[in-house]
Amino acid sequence: MDLILPNGGTPAGPASPASSSSLLNRLQLDDDIDGETRDLFVTVDDPKKHVCTMETYITYRITTKSTRVEFDLPEYSVRRRYQDFDWLRNKLEESQPTHLIPPLPEKFVVKGVVDRFSEEFVETRRKALDKFLKRIADHPVLSFNEHFNVFLTAKDLNAHKKQGMALLTRVGESVKHVTGGYKLRSRPLEFAAIGEYLDTFALKLGTIDRIAQRIIKEEIEYLVELREYGPVYSTWSALEGELAEPLEGVSACIGNCSTALEELTEDMTEDFLPVLREYILYSDSMKVPADVEKCQDRMECFNADLKADMERWQNSKRQDFRQLLMGMADKNIQAGSESSFFSNLRVTKEGSKEPFHHSLHPA
Repeated sequence: MDLILPNGGTPAGPASPASSSSLLNRLQLDDDIDGETRDLFVTVDDPKKHVCTMETYITYRITTKSTRVEFDLPEYSVRRRYQDFDWLRNKLEESQPTHLIPPLPEKFVVKGVVDRFSEEFVETRRKALDKFLKRIADHPVLSFNEHFNVFLTAKDLNAHKKQGMALLTRVGESVKHVTGGYKLRSRPLEFAAIGEYLDTFALKLGTIDRIAQRIIKEEIEYLVELREYGPVYSTWSALEGELAEPLEGVSACIGNCSTALEELTEDMTEDFLPVLREYILYSDSMKVPADVEKCQDRMECFNADLKADMERWQNSKRQDFRQLLMGMADKNIQAGSESSFFSNLRVTKEGSKEPFHHSLHPA
């Protein structure tokens, strides 16, 4: 039995201020330019829940479009589950040990979500898996990996998995013989500096993640209070005469504040936190190839690959965090503008306008 889960697209919000919108539009310019030179496009969507006798799992549709000669067709569509993505990442680590392999989302843990088949969990994972494949597709080396090609095109991936397992023991023994002859020396200062930077970077992101979690928790608690607070003024207005209109206005304003806060909390949960967690995982995954430089006879080749990937990662990090922080600033501005008129609420009395608090406390 297959149950289709919605893709969970986020509806467009209200128009943002011109200044912040123009900044965000400029941030997208680099992506538009890069898109003109790309020849491989991968999308993860359409999650489906499969209920079988022995297990229940989610699969995702992988759509690939390319003009590369390595692909026999211009477009492919296959379905993959999480363990298939895990297989791909392991294969990339085995076959491309000198390159930085993008991280996968945690298998079971998404903070605040208990049910791994809930729409929220599935949509969060879909976005992370989509980002994972897009990073590989944009990589000048990883995107040409044969395992990546098989992952994107093979109708039956299990056949390729079994074929690969037959070679695993022989390859493992070969690696032991090859690496056993290398003489290990001290780590170059450049790689030591990279390791220290990654440790500090992950520590800072972890701190931001914990603070953001507390902010979201407090916002949710505040939202519950607002939803109870607003109707009080609406009920009160039914008992008043000349104050009925402003009291209804206060109730409406609190309702607007509730809506704005709810949207802001959802944005932080769905957009802000996943990026932080991805880069925390990214920093961990980057420490693995950094150890490859111990094999000194191949060190020059390894160093060149790692330096190129590190530079590419830094550029990607700057772009992602610039868009992330500008986007959150824009959403906070929107939330503030939607509720700012609350402080300017006025009541009309006998043809004159006075601040609302004056009408409650006449001279």
